[in-house]
Amino acid sequence: MSKNVIITGGGSGIGAAITRIFLEKGHKVFMLERNTGGAKEAFAGTEDTRLQIIPCDVSNQAQVVEIINGIAGKTTIDILINNAGVSHIGTVETTSEQDMDNVFAVNVKGVYNCIHAAIPHMKKNGGGVILNMASIASHVGIADRFAYSMTKGAVLAMTYSVAKDYVADGIRCNSISPARVHTPFVDGFLAKNYPGKEKEMYDKLSKTQPIGRMAKPEEVGKLAYFLCSEDASFTTGTDYPLDGGFIRLNS
Repeated sequence: MSKNVIITGGGSGIGAAITRIFLEKGHKVFMLERNTGGAKEAFAGTEDTRLQIIPCDVSNQAQVVEIINGIAGKTTIDILINNAGVSHIGTVETTSEQDMDNVFAVNVKGVYNCIHAAIPHMKKNGGGVILNMASIASHVGIADRFAYSMTKGAVLAMTYSVAKDYVADGIRCNSISPARVHTPFVDGFLAKNYPGKEKEMYDKLSKTQPIGRMAKPEEVGKLAYFLCSEDASFTTGTDYPLDGGFIRLNS
């Protein structure tokens, strides 16, 4: 049965992989994306009328509410996947107030904005599924990731809170905590910070996962699809590390 899915930040990396698997399975995707040009380029040649790319800054509550209400006015909202996020490198000393505000606005407020807007429609429709993208940084200390870790810890806490508050409304809420995933962001980071040493640093970062490699975006996409499907209908209030053994085997 076809579902209506809202995916934030679905234009690249993990979000694009999630978008593709839902389209392949026959579902309709409303992609909320700040970089619509990049999203359209990523899905160029996709003659799939089930994909709608909508310009959206998830940190802007008024914009998010207007868009989600507009979608709900035309169809049901069955699934919400909060994938949009930004990274930041730094300790508490090197993280400026502006840095903190920027990361918080997308990674925390953006997730809150989308859930806040979608929940009333899901309740009205008798249920739904919410999936949040957390991180291994939600669970363990990672050097130089102060602001990012703070926001992903908040995403994990929001997941548990929403699952608890709305289980009686037929709304399931879970999260995924990936370790390093090989995306264009990783390649860009290496090119910018380690010119000429990209392969060496890529191998080094890959080996921080005990399994010896980074995850593929498609692997995250497949887990996301399962958690949003009826096969996971008994699953709520749970975080799924997709980490190559990082959390438990790196001690």
